[in-house]
Amino acid sequence: MVETIYIEQNIVDHPRTQSICARFAGARQIICDRYTEVFNPKSQNFRLQKAQPSLILAKKHNNLVLKTPPGYGLGATENYYFSHMLNCLYDCRYCFLQGMYNSANYVVFVNFEDFAENITSLSQATPDKEIHFFSGYDCDSLAFDPVTQFANCFLDTFQNLSNAWLELRTKSTQIRSLLSRPVIKNCIVAYSFTPAEVSTALEHKVPAYKRRLEALRKLSDQGWNIGLRFDPLIYQENYQDQYRRLFRDVFADIDVSRIHSVSFGNFRLPKKFFGKITRLYPDEKLFAGPLKSSKGLVSYNTSLESEMMEFCSRELLNYIPKTALFPCTN
Repeated sequence: MVETIYIEQNIVDHPRTQSICARFAGARQIICDRYTEVFNPKSQNFRLQKAQPSLILAKKHNNLVLKTPPGYGLGATENYYFSHMLNCLYDCRYCFLQGMYNSANYVVFVNFEDFAENITSLSQATPDKEIHFFSGYDCDSLAFDPVTQFANCFLDTFQNLSNAWLELRTKSTQIRSLLSRPVIKNCIVAYSFTPAEVSTALEHKVPAYKRRLEALRKLSDQGWNIGLRFDPLIYQENYQDQYRRLFRDVFADIDVSRIHSVSFGNFRLPKKFFGKITRLYPDEKLFAGPLKSSKGLVSYNTSLESEMMEFCSRELLNYIPKTALFPCTN
């Protein structure tokens, strides 16, 4: 339950601000000039705030839609990402957000229309090129959807863009808005999975593994394009057995013909983020694993990375064609 809502003065009367505030009628409201006054100060404790985050409603002015990092994509030459929200309702120990931000508070940018206008302009500028837009980089795409109505707003935009694809990356079971509307053919609902043992240990507040599989099956049965994201791969001594079971369970539960793409990649964090996270969680076993630092990144050693990537690639190709498989190596 949200107890405090910070609201930028310039969007107090925005309809989406009013709608979100109405869902938390008992919350204290504090007006501010810019969300960065609350979100950016360094003297904050991410771990403590995560227990009871506040909500910040703001307007995004610049850099609404950004180019993805090199190597990030599903085959298209033009790849972008956008973040209508900063921070996640879940609390995954491997998540880079806790090393990236000083605050665990949730920021929602209410000016969805400006994001949609930017996306439309980029798509119309190159009508003969397929363009992919990724949501879920700085948040979970669907976890807060009952509050923000994000999915419906952007699906309405993408259904009119013939050359643009939207990926909604999520671990959430909040799929009611998708099931209650016609399928959008140029949308991929991409679910992230780790083995059940890893999820229990590291993915705090995330819906149970079997509940996510059930949500995935419902979406597949209705005809939505499905994406599977096995990222990051987490090493444990018996990781082969864990991932073999994971792949078996996931592919047994959905129609393989509905799978748009499968991607996977190893655990890695920028060194600066890794340092912040290990200070927050000094006893976390994940960070005591066989890790190395190289070129500003902390990851598994090269031989172990290669071993895990090769193993998972072989296993996944038992279920899907090679054209649907996208290893993430960056």
